[in-house]
Amino acid sequence: MHAFDRTTMLLGTDAMQLLQQAHVAVFGIGGVGGYVVEALARSGIGQLSLFDNDTVAMSNINRQVIALHSNVGQYKVDVARQRIADINPQCVVYTHRMFYLPDNADAVDLGQYSFVVDCIDTVAAKLELARRCHRLHIPFLACMGTGNKLDPTLLRLTSLDKTDIDPLARVMRRTLRKEGITDIQVVSSTEPPRKPQLLDAAHPIVTAHSEAELPSHTTHTEQRRQQRVPASYTCVPATAGLIAAAEVIRQLTCVQTDR
Repeated sequence: MHAFDRTTMLLGTDAMQLLQQAHVAVFGIGGVGGYVVEALARSGIGQLSLFDNDTVAMSNINRQVIALHSNVGQYKVDVARQRIADINPQCVVYTHRMFYLPDNADAVDLGQYSFVVDCIDTVAAKLELARRCHRLHIPFLACMGTGNKLDPTLLRLTSLDKTDIDPLARVMRRTLRKEGITDIQVVSSTEPPRKPQLLDAAHPIVTAHSEAELPSHTTHTEQRRQQRVPASYTCVPATAGLIAAAEVIRQLTCVQTDR
């Protein structure tokens, strides 16, 4: 059988042709974005544009599909491109080592994309993407926070104005509502964020950020803050990414689900 025969059996030949003709941009190739890219590549998408300026870190291995011991230190977009080539050689991949922000947003022509998926952590970047896609009438989906969450079954596909609990969604909702933008589609969790457990002082993550490695002028409070990162594991960001990818495929192919 051909690599995508089983997908064709489910979606149909016309839908597969639409996917092959589509060009999707994914901003942020981390825990959520990596699974968006993975699912789209395995579904026969024609073109992908990947935006991320980060490199693979050891701390990514617990949840990011592209992160391996063998590629720590490499740019995530480059690792993703190599992976996609091994999954779907016909997919054309464009990589952009950039940290998308309002200051450099003009460098990206969003009008060329069939769909834009936002998997960025930075609020300013998420807001800028939402505004521009709304203005250009480009299909857009934003993924909200998955850190400090444990239950993937509490994720849902909804509109930004119907979100609750999620602190990131709250900030975006309030800001965009004032600008008259209320029709943003998101993947969001209804699970209250958990408080991360502090690691023992001898733990490698804490040791790697010891006071000796921090600037001498850094206060104790700032040192503690720098040691803390959101808790996360595979299941929630992976599920969020797959939900987002499924919605992209649904919209691009117009194949309706029974919901």
